[in-house]
Amino acid sequence: MNKVASIIVTLGLMIAIGIIFVGKSNSEPAQNVEIKNGIQYITLNARGGYFPNVSSAKADIRTKLIMKTSGAYDCSASLVIRSIGFQKILPQTGETEIDLGKPEAGKSIQGVCGMGMYSFLINFI
Repeated sequence: MNKVASIIVTLGLMIAIGIIFVGKSNSEPAQNVEIKNGIQYITLNARGGYFPNVSSAKADIRTKLIMKTSGAYDCSASLVIRSIGFQKILPQTGETEIDLGKPEAGKSIQGVCGMGMYSFLINFI
């Protein structure tokens, strides 16, 4: 019986650790897109990765990406967006505005850190 109790406790701990480190699912829509004065703004936070890491936005509208950093000392501060030829070291704290043009429906824009460890995806619908 001790072996069964030990297995149950171990499984419970593994589930708890998974919930703590994985966090909430990406299946929930991100609320990081807004349109002001005819321009769509997508806001992402860069620090230990990019959050949210999946976003959906409207296609065929002038779009700007706002990258917010707050004490970003990791590789997420080194941002590369190959599809638009963007590569820059973001400030450790601050905001960087990136013009994405007018992305077409069905297109996606992916950004990655300089080491390729962290990424984000913006889908245009």
